[in-house]
Amino acid sequence: MSMKISDQSMARIREVLTHYPVKRAALLPILHIVQEELGYVPETLEAEIAAIVEVPVVKVKEVLSFYTWFRQKPVGTYHFQLCRTISCTLRGHREMLAYLEKKLGIKDGQTTADGKYTISTVECLASCETAPMMQCNEKYVDHLSMEKIDQVLAEMK
Repeated sequence: MSMKISDQSMARIREVLTHYPVKRAALLPILHIVQEELGYVPETLEAEIAAIVEVPVVKVKEVLSFYTWFRQKPVGTYHFQLCRTISCTLRGHREMLAYLEKKLGIKDGQTTADGKYTISTVECLASCETAPMMQCNEKYVDHLSMEKIDQVLAEMK
């Protein structure tokens, strides 16, 4: 499936570029615009984005793989991201992941058949002091427990 950036998003991108004397500095806001429109940043658009900001495609790939905010494939309506760094691991992230996987019937990296839920483990959600940590869409859930997972899921119904 071929994807393209809409005319409306291209207009927004052109406007964003006026705020940066060096085009590559606009990469993050441009990626946000694309993700806002499509729900993720498709690999098929990486070369186009690289051309817009005048950088090699590998630079776009580096940014996409570094920031957990950016998605490189479609995700469900509710995207659960569980931190897997050392603080969260020591405080139970594996148990929380196993519990969420059981509740949703999917594994890390999968989306439910109805497209409603996706689970991803990520490198860091910058909340070591409140580990374990999970993010569901824009909501942070710290001091994660099975009870808190149940509460988040109940709020979605």
